[in-house]
Amino acid sequence: MPKNRGFYTKLLLCFLLLFGSPVPVSASNEILGIRVGDYKNFTRVVLDVTQIVQFKSFSLTNPHRIVIDLPSTRWPKIFQKVRKGRRILGYRFGQINPKKARLVIDFSVPTVVGRSFVLPGVSGKPYRIVVEAKHGKSKSISEATTHNNSSGVSKEITGDIGKPFTYRKVDAIQGLVRPLIMIDPGHGGLDPGARGISGIREKQVVLKQALILRELLIKTGRYRVSLTRDKDIFLRLRQRVKLAQRKKADLFLSIHADSIKLDKIRGASIYTLSEKASDKEALILAERENRADIIAGVNLEETEDAVARVLIDLRQRLTKNDSVRFAEMLVEEFKGKIRLLRNHRRFAGFAVLKAPEVPSVLIEMGYLSNKADESLLKNENYHRLFASALVQAVDNYFKRRKALLGP
Repeated sequence: MPKNRGFYTKLLLCFLLLFGSPVPVSASNEILGIRVGDYKNFTRVVLDVTQIVQFKSFSLTNPHRIVIDLPSTRWPKIFQKVRKGRRILGYRFGQINPKKARLVIDFSVPTVVGRSFVLPGVSGKPYRIVVEAKHGKSKSISEATTHNNSSGVSKEITGDIGKPFTYRKVDAIQGLVRPLIMIDPGHGGLDPGARGISGIREKQVVLKQALILRELLIKTGRYRVSLTRDKDIFLRLRQRVKLAQRKKADLFLSIHADSIKLDKIRGASIYTLSEKASDKEALILAERENRADIIAGVNLEETEDAVARVLIDLRQRLTKNDSVRFAEMLVEEFKGKIRLLRNHRRFAGFAVLKAPEVPSVLIEMGYLSNKADESLLKNENYHRLFASALVQAVDNYFKRRKALLGP
Protein backbone atom coordinates (compact mmCIF):
# COMPACT_ATOMS: atom_id res chain seq x y z
CA MET A 1 0.00 0.00 0.00
CA PRO A 2 1.28 3.51 -0.74
CA LYS A 3 0.65 4.48 2.89
CA ASN A 4 3.17 1.87 4.08
CA ARG A 5 5.79 2.41 1.34
CA GLY A 6 7.96 4.66 3.55
CA PHE A 7 7.87 2.11 6.36
CA TYR A 8 9.01 -0.74 4.11
CA THR A 9 11.71 1.42 2.54
CA LYS A 10 13.13 2.19 6.00
CA LEU A 11 12.87 -1.48 6.95
CA LEU A 12 14.85 -2.45 3.83
CA LEU A 13 17.54 0.14 4.60
CA CYS A 14 17.87 -1.16 8.16
CA PHE A 15 18.24 -4.69 6.82
CA LEU A 16 21.02 -3.62 4.44
CA LEU A 17 22.84 -1.75 7.20
CA LEU A 18 22.68 -4.72 9.51
CA PHE A 19 23.51 -7.48 7.08
CA GLY A 20 25.25 -5.68 4.24
CA SER A 21 24.69 -5.72 0.53
CA PRO A 22 26.64 -8.26 -1.51
CA VAL A 23 28.12 -5.79 -4.00
CA PRO A 24 28.50 -2.02 -3.50
CA VAL A 25 27.34 -0.69 -6.85
CA SER A 26 28.77 2.78 -6.21
CA ALA A 27 32.14 1.53 -4.96
CA SER A 28 34.98 3.53 -6.49
CA ASN A 29 37.74 1.10 -5.49
CA GLU A 30 38.10 -2.32 -7.08
CA ILE A 31 40.18 -5.40 -6.35
CA LEU A 32 41.95 -6.34 -9.59
CA GLY A 33 43.61 -9.48 -8.29
CA ILE A 34 45.02 -11.39 -5.33
CA ARG A 35 48.49 -12.93 -5.21
CA VAL A 36 49.86 -15.21 -2.53
CA GLY A 37 53.46 -15.89 -1.55
CA ASP A 38 54.36 -18.84 0.67
CA TYR A 39 57.42 -18.42 2.91
CA LYS A 40 58.91 -20.40 5.76
CA ASN A 41 57.23 -18.55 8.66
CA PHE A 42 54.71 -16.32 6.94
CA THR A 43 52.31 -15.93 4.02
CA ARG A 44 52.28 -12.73 1.99
CA VAL A 45 48.94 -11.67 0.52
CA VAL A 46 48.98 -8.93 -2.12
CA LEU A 47 45.78 -7.19 -3.26
CA ASP A 48 46.01 -5.29 -6.54
CA VAL A 49 43.66 -2.31 -6.25
CA THR A 50 42.61 0.61 -8.43
CA GLN A 51 43.09 3.25 -5.74
CA ILE A 52 45.22 4.03 -2.70
CA VAL A 53 42.93 3.47 0.26
CA GLN A 54 43.26 3.32 4.01
CA PHE A 55 42.72 -0.14 5.39
CA LYS A 56 42.87 -2.16 8.60
CA SER A 57 44.16 -5.66 9.04
CA PHE A 58 43.90 -7.86 12.12
CA SER A 59 43.86 -11.49 13.17
CA LEU A 60 41.13 -13.63 14.75
CA THR A 61 41.27 -17.06 16.32
CA ASN A 62 38.97 -20.09 16.42
CA PRO A 63 39.24 -20.50 13.48
CA HIS A 64 42.54 -18.85 12.49
CA ARG A 65 41.98 -16.00 10.06
CA ILE A 66 43.14 -12.58 8.88
CA VAL A 67 40.63 -9.81 8.28
CA ILE A 68 41.23 -6.90 5.90
CA ASP A 69 38.77 -3.99 6.07
CA LEU A 70 38.68 -1.42 3.28
CA PRO A 71 36.37 1.43 2.21
CA SER A 72 33.51 0.52 -0.13
CA THR A 73 35.10 -1.82 -2.65
CA ARG A 74 33.98 -3.87 -5.64
CA TRP A 75 34.80 -7.56 -5.32
CA PRO A 76 34.90 -9.24 -8.78
CA LYS A 77 34.45 -12.93 -9.53
CA ILE A 78 38.19 -13.54 -9.75
CA PHE A 79 38.12 -14.76 -6.15
CA GLN A 80 36.75 -18.07 -7.34
CA LYS A 81 40.07 -18.75 -9.12
CA VAL A 82 42.59 -17.32 -6.65
CA ARG A 83 45.40 -19.62 -5.60
CA LYS A 84 44.98 -20.55 -1.95
CA GLY A 85 48.58 -21.22 -0.97
CA ARG A 86 49.88 -23.89 1.41
CA ARG A 87 48.17 -22.55 4.55
CA ILE A 88 45.11 -20.72 3.17
CA LEU A 89 41.84 -22.63 3.36
CA GLY A 90 39.72 -20.06 1.54
CA TYR A 91 38.45 -16.49 1.15
CA ARG A 92 35.22 -14.81 2.21
CA PHE A 93 34.26 -11.30 1.23
CA GLY A 94 31.35 -8.88 1.42
CA GLN A 95 30.15 -5.37 2.17
CA ILE A 96 29.52 -5.15 5.94
CA ASN A 97 28.01 -1.65 5.74
CA PRO A 98 27.69 1.06 3.04
CA LYS A 99 31.18 2.40 3.83
CA LYS A 100 33.16 -0.73 4.67
CA ALA A 101 34.04 -3.89 2.75
CA ARG A 102 35.71 -6.91 4.34
CA LEU A 103 37.91 -9.74 3.12
CA VAL A 104 38.42 -12.72 5.46
CA ILE A 105 41.23 -15.18 4.75
CA ASP A 106 40.99 -18.51 6.57
CA PHE A 107 44.24 -20.25 7.56
CA SER A 108 44.97 -23.81 8.60
CA VAL A 109 47.61 -22.77 11.15
CA PRO A 110 47.85 -20.22 14.01
CA THR A 111 48.26 -16.80 12.42
CA VAL A 112 48.83 -13.18 13.38
CA VAL A 113 49.26 -10.03 11.26
CA GLY A 114 52.87 -9.07 10.66
CA ARG A 115 53.77 -6.15 8.38
CA SER A 116 50.92 -4.33 6.64
CA PHE A 117 51.46 -1.56 4.08
CA VAL A 118 50.68 -0.03 0.67
CA LEU A 119 52.93 0.03 -2.39
CA PRO A 120 52.37 2.66 -5.10
CA GLY A 121 51.42 2.03 -8.67
CA VAL A 122 54.43 2.71 -10.91
CA SER A 123 55.57 1.50 -14.33
CA GLY A 124 52.07 0.39 -15.22
CA LYS A 125 51.59 -1.62 -12.03
CA PRO A 126 48.44 -1.15 -9.91
CA TYR A 127 48.48 0.00 -6.30
CA ARG A 128 49.10 -2.91 -3.96
CA ILE A 129 47.93 -3.62 -0.44
CA VAL A 130 50.35 -6.03 1.22
CA VAL A 131 49.51 -7.98 4.37
CA GLU A 132 51.92 -10.51 5.80
CA ALA A 133 50.45 -13.28 7.95
CA LYS A 134 52.98 -14.67 10.45
CA HIS A 135 52.62 -18.29 11.49
CA GLY A 136 53.77 -20.24 14.51
CA LYS A 137 52.76 -22.73 17.14
CA SER A 138 49.40 -22.08 18.73
CA LYS A 139 50.93 -21.31 22.14
CA SER A 140 53.56 -18.89 20.82
CA ILE A 141 51.03 -17.05 18.67
CA SER A 142 48.59 -16.69 21.56
CA GLU A 143 51.36 -15.43 23.84
CA ALA A 144 52.39 -12.87 21.22
CA THR A 145 48.92 -11.34 20.98
CA THR A 146 46.53 -9.69 23.41
CA HIS A 147 42.77 -9.95 22.94
CA ASN A 148 41.40 -6.44 23.11
CA ASN A 149 37.67 -7.17 22.96
CA SER A 150 35.07 -9.90 22.80
CA SER A 151 35.44 -10.31 19.06
CA GLY A 152 38.88 -11.82 19.63
CA VAL A 153 40.86 -9.22 17.72
CA SER A 154 44.45 -10.07 18.54
CA LYS A 155 46.43 -7.49 16.66
CA GLU A 156 45.50 -4.51 14.52
CA ILE A 157 47.68 -2.53 12.19
CA THR A 158 46.39 0.44 10.24
CA GLY A 159 47.87 0.73 6.78
CA ASP A 160 47.78 3.87 4.66
CA ILE A 161 49.72 5.76 2.06
CA GLY A 162 52.54 6.42 4.48
CA LYS A 163 53.72 2.82 4.52
CA PRO A 164 56.08 1.52 1.99
CA PHE A 165 59.35 -0.02 0.96
CA THR A 166 60.48 0.40 -2.63
CA TYR A 167 60.55 2.99 -5.40
CA ARG A 168 62.04 5.63 -3.12
CA LYS A 169 62.78 8.14 -5.87
CA VAL A 170 59.15 8.23 -7.00
CA ASP A 171 57.62 7.77 -3.57
CA ALA A 172 59.55 10.60 -1.95
CA ILE A 173 57.77 12.99 -4.30
CA GLN A 174 54.37 11.40 -3.87
CA GLY A 175 54.71 10.98 -0.10
CA LEU A 176 54.19 7.22 -0.33
CA VAL A 177 57.32 6.05 1.47
CA ARG A 178 57.46 6.04 5.24
CA PRO A 179 59.87 8.85 6.16
CA LEU A 180 63.12 7.84 7.83
CA ILE A 181 63.78 9.55 11.15
CA MET A 182 67.43 9.51 12.22
CA ILE A 183 67.83 9.92 15.99
CA ASP A 184 71.25 10.98 17.22
CA PRO A 185 71.91 10.49 20.96
CA GLY A 186 74.79 12.91 21.60
CA HIS A 187 78.23 11.92 22.91
CA GLY A 188 78.88 8.30 23.96
CA GLY A 189 81.80 6.02 24.76
CA LEU A 190 84.87 7.95 25.87
CA ASP A 191 82.93 11.23 25.40
CA PRO A 192 80.50 11.30 28.39
CA GLY A 193 79.12 14.79 27.73
CA ALA A 194 77.77 16.96 30.55
CA ARG A 195 77.80 15.75 34.14
CA GLY A 196 74.77 16.00 36.44
CA ILE A 197 74.60 16.97 40.09
CA SER A 198 74.21 13.32 41.11
CA GLY A 199 76.98 12.18 38.76
CA ILE A 200 74.75 10.98 35.91
CA ARG A 201 76.24 11.64 32.48
CA GLU A 202 74.64 13.19 29.42
CA LYS A 203 75.45 10.18 27.24
CA GLN A 204 73.27 7.96 29.45
CA VAL A 205 70.32 10.34 29.58
CA VAL A 206 70.15 11.01 25.85
CA LEU A 207 70.55 7.35 24.87
CA LYS A 208 67.62 6.41 27.09
CA GLN A 209 65.56 9.20 25.53
CA ALA A 210 66.52 8.11 22.00
CA LEU A 211 65.51 4.49 22.63
CA ILE A 212 62.09 5.53 23.98
CA LEU A 213 61.57 7.94 21.08
CA ARG A 214 62.43 5.16 18.62
CA GLU A 215 59.92 2.88 20.31
CA LEU A 216 57.08 5.42 20.07
CA LEU A 217 57.84 6.41 16.48
CA ILE A 218 57.89 2.78 15.32
CA LYS A 219 54.67 2.13 17.22
CA THR A 220 52.84 4.65 15.03
CA GLY A 221 53.58 2.53 11.96
CA ARG A 222 54.19 5.75 10.02
CA TYR A 223 57.97 5.97 10.14
CA ARG A 224 61.19 4.09 9.69
CA VAL A 225 63.65 4.87 12.47
CA SER A 226 67.42 4.62 12.70
CA LEU A 227 69.82 5.59 15.51
CA THR A 228 73.37 6.84 15.07
CA ARG A 229 74.17 4.77 18.16
CA ASP A 230 72.06 2.41 20.26
CA LYS A 231 74.78 1.65 22.80
CA ASP A 232 77.60 3.40 24.63
CA ILE A 233 80.06 3.99 21.78
CA PHE A 234 81.93 7.03 20.48
CA LEU A 235 81.11 8.46 17.05
CA ARG A 236 82.78 11.39 15.35
CA LEU A 237 80.46 14.29 14.57
CA ARG A 238 81.04 13.85 10.87
CA GLN A 239 80.22 10.13 11.15
CA ARG A 240 76.81 11.06 12.54
CA VAL A 241 76.17 13.41 9.64
CA LYS A 242 77.33 10.82 7.09
CA LEU A 243 75.00 8.21 8.58
CA ALA A 244 72.04 10.52 8.00
CA GLN A 245 73.19 11.22 4.46
CA ARG A 246 73.95 7.61 3.56
CA LYS A 247 70.57 6.39 4.80
CA LYS A 248 68.80 9.33 3.10
CA ALA A 249 67.15 10.43 6.34
CA ASP A 250 64.12 12.69 6.06
CA LEU A 251 64.66 14.25 9.48
CA PHE A 252 67.67 14.29 11.82
CA LEU A 253 67.10 14.75 15.57
CA SER A 254 70.21 15.23 17.70
CA ILE A 255 69.42 14.88 21.41
CA HIS A 256 71.50 16.45 24.18
CA ALA A 257 71.35 17.62 27.81
CA ASP A 258 73.35 20.66 28.90
CA SER A 259 75.17 21.73 32.06
CA ILE A 260 76.02 25.24 33.17
CA LYS A 261 77.57 26.99 36.18
CA LEU A 262 74.32 28.86 36.93
CA ASP A 263 72.40 26.05 38.63
CA LYS A 264 69.08 27.95 38.63
CA ILE A 265 68.78 27.88 34.85
CA ARG A 266 66.55 25.12 33.54
CA GLY A 267 64.34 24.15 30.58
CA ALA A 268 64.55 22.63 27.12
CA SER A 269 65.69 24.45 24.01
CA ILE A 270 65.80 23.74 20.27
CA TYR A 271 68.66 24.70 17.96
CA THR A 272 68.89 24.96 14.19
CA LEU A 273 71.94 25.58 12.03
CA SER A 274 73.29 29.04 11.33
CA GLU A 275 76.75 30.32 10.52
CA LYS A 276 76.07 33.12 12.99
CA ALA A 277 74.99 32.20 16.53
CA SER A 278 71.79 33.68 17.95
CA ASP A 279 73.54 34.66 21.20
CA LYS A 280 76.76 34.22 23.14
CA GLU A 281 75.48 31.16 25.04
CA ALA A 282 74.49 29.41 21.80
CA LEU A 283 77.95 30.13 20.37
CA ILE A 284 79.68 28.71 23.46
CA LEU A 285 77.49 25.59 23.39
CA ALA A 286 78.14 24.99 19.68
CA GLU A 287 81.89 25.39 20.18
CA ARG A 288 81.82 22.96 23.10
CA GLU A 289 79.78 20.36 21.17
CA ASN A 290 81.95 20.75 18.07
CA ARG A 291 85.07 20.03 20.15
CA ALA A 292 83.75 16.58 21.05
CA ASP A 293 85.96 14.94 18.39
CA ILE A 294 89.11 16.21 20.11
CA ILE A 295 88.49 13.65 22.85
CA ALA A 296 89.20 10.84 20.37
CA GLY A 297 92.19 12.62 18.84
CA VAL A 298 90.39 13.44 15.58
CA ASN A 299 91.89 16.08 13.27
CA LEU A 300 89.12 18.68 13.11
CA GLU A 301 90.78 20.95 10.60
CA GLU A 302 90.15 18.68 7.63
CA THR A 303 86.59 17.98 8.77
CA GLU A 304 85.74 21.66 9.10
CA ASP A 305 87.10 22.38 5.61
CA ALA A 306 84.82 19.68 4.19
CA VAL A 307 81.85 21.08 6.05
CA ALA A 308 82.61 24.58 4.76
CA ARG A 309 82.51 23.28 1.21
CA VAL A 310 79.22 21.53 1.86
CA LEU A 311 77.64 24.69 3.26
CA ILE A 312 77.96 26.52 -0.04
CA ASP A 313 75.62 24.00 -1.63
CA LEU A 314 72.33 25.73 -2.48
CA ARG A 315 70.37 22.77 -1.16
CA GLN A 316 71.28 23.94 2.32
CA ARG A 317 68.89 26.88 2.05
CA LEU A 318 65.81 24.71 1.60
CA THR A 319 66.99 22.31 4.28
CA LYS A 320 67.48 25.15 6.74
CA ASN A 321 63.94 26.36 6.12
CA ASP A 322 62.55 22.87 6.75
CA SER A 323 64.65 22.59 9.92
CA VAL A 324 63.24 25.87 11.21
CA ARG A 325 59.67 24.78 10.45
CA PHE A 326 60.13 21.57 12.41
CA ALA A 327 61.76 23.44 15.30
CA GLU A 328 58.79 25.81 15.47
CA MET A 329 56.34 22.90 15.45
CA LEU A 330 58.30 21.24 18.23
CA VAL A 331 58.16 24.38 20.35
CA GLU A 332 54.37 24.43 19.96
CA GLU A 333 54.12 20.80 21.06
CA PHE A 334 56.39 21.39 24.06
CA LYS A 335 54.34 24.33 25.34
CA GLY A 336 52.25 23.27 28.33
CA LYS A 337 53.97 19.86 28.47
CA ILE A 338 57.72 20.44 28.63
CA ARG A 339 59.33 23.32 30.49
CA LEU A 340 61.17 25.54 28.02
CA LEU A 341 64.15 27.77 28.52
CA ARG A 342 63.21 31.44 28.34
CA ASN A 343 65.23 31.85 25.14
CA HIS A 344 64.29 28.44 23.78
CA ARG A 345 64.64 28.93 19.99
CA ARG A 346 68.29 29.34 19.16
CA PHE A 347 70.69 28.77 16.30
CA ALA A 348 74.43 28.25 15.94
CA GLY A 349 77.03 26.44 13.82
CA PHE A 350 76.66 22.90 15.16
CA ALA A 351 78.75 20.51 13.06
CA VAL A 352 76.27 17.71 13.63
CA LEU A 353 73.50 19.71 11.88
CA LYS A 354 75.40 20.28 8.65
CA ALA A 355 73.98 17.63 6.32
CA PRO A 356 72.89 19.84 3.41
CA GLU A 357 69.96 17.66 2.30
CA VAL A 358 68.62 16.53 5.70
CA PRO A 359 66.45 18.85 7.83
CA SER A 360 68.15 18.76 11.25
CA VAL A 361 67.57 20.09 14.74
CA LEU A 362 69.50 19.78 17.98
CA ILE A 363 67.36 19.38 21.10
CA GLU A 364 68.72 20.25 24.53
CA MET A 365 66.41 18.39 26.92
CA GLY A 366 67.34 20.52 29.91
CA TYR A 367 70.15 21.22 32.35
CA LEU A 368 71.77 18.42 34.35
CA SER A 369 73.26 21.19 36.51
CA ASN A 370 69.76 22.08 37.75
CA LYS A 371 68.32 19.83 40.47
CA ALA A 372 64.74 19.90 39.14
CA ASP A 373 65.77 19.29 35.51
CA GLU A 374 68.15 16.49 36.47
CA SER A 375 65.38 14.78 38.44
CA LEU A 376 63.10 14.90 35.39
CA LEU A 377 65.80 13.69 33.04
CA LYS A 378 66.29 10.58 35.21
CA ASN A 379 62.55 9.79 35.16
CA GLU A 380 61.24 7.36 32.53
CA ASN A 381 57.72 8.82 32.62
CA TYR A 382 59.19 12.20 31.72
CA HIS A 383 61.17 10.61 28.89
CA ARG A 384 57.92 9.20 27.51
CA LEU A 385 56.17 12.57 27.83
CA PHE A 386 59.10 14.21 26.04
CA ALA A 387 59.07 11.57 23.31
CA SER A 388 55.29 11.85 22.84
CA ALA A 389 55.60 15.59 22.19
CA LEU A 390 58.39 14.88 19.69
CA VAL A 391 56.28 12.27 17.88
CA GLN A 392 53.39 14.73 17.58
CA ALA A 393 55.73 17.37 16.14
CA VAL A 394 57.07 14.81 13.65
CA ASP A 395 53.49 13.96 12.65
CA ASN A 396 52.64 17.64 12.15
CA TYR A 397 55.78 18.23 10.12
CA PHE A 398 55.17 15.39 7.67
CA LYS A 399 51.45 16.14 7.37
CA ARG A 400 52.38 19.66 6.32
CA ARG A 401 55.01 18.39 3.91
CA LYS A 402 52.54 15.96 2.36
CA ALA A 403 49.96 18.73 1.97
CA LEU A 404 52.51 20.93 0.18
CA LEU A 405 53.74 18.16 -2.12
CA GLY A 406 50.26 16.85 -2.86
CA PRO A 407 49.07 13.25 -3.31
